[in-house]
Amino acid sequence: MAGFRKFVKCAPGVRVFVAAVALVMAMPALAETRIGVVDLRQALFSSDDARAFSDQLEQEFSGTEAQVREAQQEARRLQERLQKDGAMMNESERQQLTAEFQQKAEAFTRQKQQLDQTLNSRKQAFLDQARPEVDAAVKALMEEHDLDIILPSEAVVSVKPELNLTEQLLEKLNQ
Repeated sequence: MAGFRKFVKCAPGVRVFVAAVALVMAMPALAETRIGVVDLRQALFSSDDARAFSDQLEQEFSGTEAQVREAQQEARRLQERLQKDGAMMNESERQQLTAEFQQKAEAFTRQKQQLDQTLNSRKQAFLDQARPEVDAAVKALMEEHDLDIILPSEAVVSVKPELNLTEQLLEKLNQ
């Protein structure tokens, strides 16, 4: 065995030959493997449940989003005024306007971060809640199509349309 390893190390062409033989021997196993592909994100976020969840979030947080936009606009107005009129103001007026701008900008940043954090938390909770349903739908697709594996579309470079099961997954999620 040691002599074979030494032979393989010394002869670069032998490495290629050994790799090719191993690949050819593995081909029958690959040919029998049935594979499907799904875009989990597209199917999940296109589902009826996700649309209802999105509508609920929009209604629930529309007031907060309006407040955040208002804070942003106020900070922007102060910044524009500071840039436009700052040179003509005396030092105390400019410092007061600068302090007011910084205060509004910090308030906007704080509100925006809090809103983003809350929305992300709620979205993650939705994903966690939907996970068992998605897993069950994927398992049902595997059984219906007698597949050995289903890959996420992000992991696949190209797929034949008949192997893309995203629409069928969406239908299962909407049942």
